[in-house]
Amino acid sequence: MNTTLSISRPSLRWLATGLAAGLLAASLAGPGIVAAQTDSDDGDTLRTISVNGTGRVKAEPDVADISLGVVEQGKEAGEASSKAAASMDSVVTTLLEMGIDENDIQTTSLNLSPRYDWNQEPAPIVGWEASNMVSVTIRDIESVGAVVDGVVDAGANSVNGISFRVEDPTEAQAAARSAAVADAETKANQLAADAGVTITGVVSITESGGQQPQPIYMARNEMAMDMAASSTPVMAGEVELSVNVYIQYEIA
Repeated sequence: MNTTLSISRPSLRWLATGLAAGLLAASLAGPGIVAAQTDSDDGDTLRTISVNGTGRVKAEPDVADISLGVVEQGKEAGEASSKAAASMDSVVTTLLEMGIDENDIQTTSLNLSPRYDWNQEPAPIVGWEASNMVSVTIRDIESVGAVVDGVVDAGANSVNGISFRVEDPTEAQAAARSAAVADAETKANQLAADAGVTITGVVSITESGGQQPQPIYMARNEMAMDMAASSTPVMAGEVELSVNVYIQYEIA
């Protein structure tokens, strides 16, 4: 942590200029602690301490997002495409029957590509592969495992991953925000005490950050095949919401 203070006395202006370059280098190397010197509206130099504060809050997720779909092959492009369409129709029908809202099912990719025999030169086309992927939002966390089992039974053979989140993070973000401000204030008070100055107010506050979804990654076809043999346990765990603040304090 680098602590730097600006110099405002006119008689030391030449010293302030020399220190500025050194303080800038120190602030860039430090963990978010910098010093600033700006001009106030009345023309006097405003002395400040600037710090970063971080607040983190963990919460139980109430929404899951799953990427899943079908991959089918055929000797002709039309055959592969038709098989994929039929399989996906079965998957979507199952999702709707399990209570998933139609608005929570969104197509994310459609692909049709040739398959080559790379053991020959030039490599001939020996078939086609079609894939259809959707993103599904599940609002009943307890049903995630059952939904995965249901779509696999219906023909889904590609499950790329699950991520969990809090649908309304307002309350958790407010708690993280308060923690971030408290963290910044603690740092600023320490800097001020060590430097022998007093914090007299806040000049500016900047906020950044947000929710960090908790992903669970799954392989493609092999994982889907294994799921069909037994029920799928899915652990939602916790998600972390973080807020970062950059606060500039005026000192005297």
